[in-house]
Parts: sequence; C-alpha cells; structure tokens
Amino acid sequence: MKIKTTVLMILLLGCLFRNAAAQPIHLVNPILSGFYPDPSIVKVGADYYLVNSTFSYFPGLPLFHSKDLKNWEQLANIISRKSQMDFIGERMTRGLFAPGISYYKGTFYVTCTNIDNKGNFVVTARNPAGPWSDPVWLPKVRGIDPSIFFDGGKAYVVYNSDPPDYKPLYQGHRTIKMFEFDIENLTTIGEEKIVVNGGVDISKKPVWIEGPHLLKRNDWYYLYAAEGGTSVNHSEVVFRSKSVWGPYLPYEKNPILTQRDLPEDRKYPVTSTGHAQLVEGPDRKTYAVFLGVRPYTGDYYNTGRETFIAPVQWENDWPVINAGNAEVKYDYLADYKEVKLKNSIPQSGNFGYTLNFNSVLDPSLVFLRSCDSSSFSVNKTSGLWLKLKPETCMGYGNPSFIGKRQQHLLCTAETELTFIPEKENEKAGLVIFQDEKHFYFIGKSVSGGKHVLQLFKSTGDGQTMELLAEAPVAKEGQAVGLRIAAEGEYYSCSYASEPGHWVLLKDKLDGKFLSTHEAGGFIGCFFGLYATSSGMTSHNSASFKYLRYDGTDEVYKKQNTK
Repeated sequence: MKIKTTVLMILLLGCLFRNAAAQPIHLVNPILSGFYPDPSIVKVGADYYLVNSTFSYFPGLPLFHSKDLKNWEQLANIISRKSQMDFIGERMTRGLFAPGISYYKGTFYVTCTNIDNKGNFVVTARNPAGPWSDPVWLPKVRGIDPSIFFDGGKAYVVYNSDPPDYKPLYQGHRTIKMFEFDIENLTTIGEEKIVVNGGVDISKKPVWIEGPHLLKRNDWYYLYAAEGGTSVNHSEVVFRSKSVWGPYLPYEKNPILTQRDLPEDRKYPVTSTGHAQLVEGPDRKTYAVFLGVRPYTGDYYNTGRETFIAPVQWENDWPVINAGNAEVKYDYLADYKEVKLKNSIPQSGNFGYTLNFNSVLDPSLVFLRSCDSSSFSVNKTSGLWLKLKPETCMGYGNPSFIGKRQQHLLCTAETELTFIPEKENEKAGLVIFQDEKHFYFIGKSVSGGKHVLQLFKSTGDGQTMELLAEAPVAKEGQAVGLRIAAEGEYYSCSYASEPGHWVLLKDKLDGKFLSTHEAGGFIGCFFGLYATSSGMTSHNSASFKYLRYDGTDEVYKKQNTK
C-alpha cells in the first residue's frame, strides 16, 4: 500500500512539474517596438542574437540577446567606434542598411551595407557583446543586404544586386546573386552567380527582390527574400533547390507572408510585413522575425519599421509564415517556458522607464552620425550635461543630441532641464525628431532679453525654424520640466515651472508631418535631448536630470496581452 501511495505521489508531482514547465509563453508583437527594422537573427545553443539596421544613427547596429524570443536585452552596438566608421555628411536615412548575423565555430559574423561609402562589409567577434572588429570591405559584392550562409564546411554570401548585364527590364528589376566566401580571409571566391532574376515570376514584373537568406532543411536549400518594396506592398517569398547554387524554383503559393491584400480600415493594423528570417524556437518549432509597421491611419506611422515575430508552419516542405491567420497577430501563444532577463528595458507591449544618467549611457541611446565624447558628460548629481555646439539637427553634422526611440503610438517623453541661456542663438530642450527637415522642438532660450520657453517646427530649408508658441519662464535660473506627448496623428508639448504642474504650450501638432509617409526614407521618430548655439560659438551647457518615457497603446489593453 505504501509503495502504491509513493508511486502515485511521484506521478502526481511529475504531472505538476510538467504542467509548470509547459505553461505557454505570450509572444507580444512587436517584439522590438519602435525603429528596429530589417531584423536578422541567429541561434547559438540556447541563446538568440538579433541585429537591426540603424542608417545614419550612431552607434550603429544594436545587438540584442534573448533566451525565449520574447524578452530581449541589448548587449552591444556593433558599430561603436568612430575608427570603424561614422556618417558625417550623410542624411539620416542613409548609412547602414540591412545587416545579417551568422555564427560559425565560435565566431559571430555580421554583414551589412554602408550605402554611400564603400558598400558592403563584414565584421566579426568571438563575444557578441564585443568588441567587434573593424570592417572588412567586400568590393566584389555589389548590391545591398548581404547574408552569410554556412554549409558543409563552406560559406556563401547571398545579396541583392543589379539586373543581368545592368539592363533592367522595368523599374525595380533586381536579382539575387551569390559568391562562395572564404571565411578565413573574409573575401569572395570565384565569380558571382545569379540565383534569382527579378523575383517569383519575372513576367509579372516583380520589384525589389531583397533581404535574402539561405536555409537548409531535409536536403532542401531554401532561398527566401522580400519582394514588392518595403512599403505597403511588402512581402516575403521563398524558393528551393537540391543544390546550393540552384536552380531555385518558387513556391506556387507565394508569398509566404504579406498584409497587402487586407482591408485598410481594419482595427489595429500591421502593414508592410517582410524582410524575414527563420529561426528554430526553444520548442524546436520554426519562427520568423520580420519587419512591419503600425500605422495610426492609412500609411501614416511615426514609430518606424519594427521587429515582429510569427510562427512558421511547414506545408509539403515549404515554410509558411503566420499560417492560418490573415492578419499578423499582436499575441501568439507558444508552448515553452518564458525566461525573463534582469536589468533590461522592456521592448514589447505597454511599458515605461526612467533613465537617470547616473553613470554610463544606456546602449539604446543614439547620436546623430557620430559620437563626440567631449560634448557630453554624466554624473549622479545633475544627470546628463550637453555642451552647446554650433551644429543643429537641421544639418548633416554631429550636434549635441542624444535620442531614444518613440516606441508607441500613444506615449509621453519628459525631462527636467537646467539651463541659463545667454543669447537668443542658445537653445536647449526636448525634440521629437524624424529627420533633418521634420521635427518639433520645445526648449528654453532668450527672446527680447528675457528667458522664454519656445516651440519650433522645422522648415526644411536647413537654416531656420518656425516659431509656433512662446511662454515666459517664471524663474529664470530654475529647472523646468519639458514634455512631448504622442497621440497617434497628433503631438502636444507641455512644460512645468513647478514639479508636477504641467502647462500645455500647444497641442494638436500635426503628427503626419513626422511620418515616414511625408518625410520619406526608412527611419522612425526619436525623442532627443538637444542643445545648440545655432551656428555660433558658445561655452554654455545644459543639464538634463533624466529622460522618462511611458507608452500606453490601446491595442495592448484591448488584446489583453501579457
């Protein structure tokens, strides 16, 4: 009897442990909110590493780590030294396009394209947290979006390139080409070969086949890539072959991911999905990370292209992303254990945080084009000090600007500014920044010999700003709170002369003015701490006590995601 009772207790305990281990995880989209486009991912053991494009922001190419594909911590920035490269003189929407991350025998490899300077390159590291090597340039890889694939002791680099004989049959006609790659010397071998011409069906004039990756499964080589351009017609398509060199035949049910045929007026839409990469999850099932956007209306969005995830179903040895669902979901259930990470800023769902600038800067903070370490400092007493520089965020230089991504449609960013301007050209405050020609700036300055708070809108001429509102400063030497709130297609700006007593300076600012749709390019909005002497020499500085952010999107309340 005792033996039977003991056996029963063991079985019951076993069931309890199995049930605890099998509690489902909620994968909440986007898994990286805000401007984190062109994701590339690699699995190493039980760990996942993901990297994104950054264009002309510095440091470049953030590298994230996860154990569960849900909780992500930024370990490093791969381009973190000016000796590697910077982007002075380039527009914010240029710079670094579409990295690819891979791993082989103890070494991590990241390929990428510097679109206006030397083209494609590869960097390496033994530790993903860095340091990463200086770039090795790949002059024969002519195109964009390179990705390294390892197979049977050999390596290949696959990329988007020119049409055959550089003679396009139509606008947007591109190819996918491939070289064998010498992994020891980081150079191409032999001649390049076209493996896809045009896209799935060249008779239908497919455009912008790009972002290619290779995968081997069950003796098939899968080449999958984006097609249709990175806007609302974006999609992911797949080809396969028994040989790594092809011929690659397209899946008859392509595309394997798109949102372009769905009603525009659907609730909480996700659009422009594509640029995917497949990875094995902790449950040994296949998942895809890909870019998408969350417009507040039509094709208007300010948060940039973000990183999403969806399960992959294999149908007759073909991968289908988000199978059985027309719309990309904000919440997917997976049957494996969640692994939370300590001391990391949240990246998905609704969240808030405060950066206090007590020591080193958080790795998610960025500069425009380069980093001038002499222009800022941090300390526990006063926070972040920015020296006023002549450069402005309207130019193509490196102004005193430190930014953090807008990650929600509904959100607020605020800071406490201590600044005593001496002349009208001296200004410091908080900016919501899309690019050089599209931003709003609330700051402290001098007007008519008095200290004032001013709200400006960029004009697009690179020289001047339009004054939208102005208010006197009650106590000239006292710290003042500054706040910018995003409400979908609108922004509002407020200030607080006394802690917690916010006064609206102006609301209903046109958010579409800051959208990618109007500004063009490929980037999203940043909240920036900013100080400038507007083209003149100054020895003044401004202090920012903290940067506080809070995001409260309705979709996460409605969907009841966890």
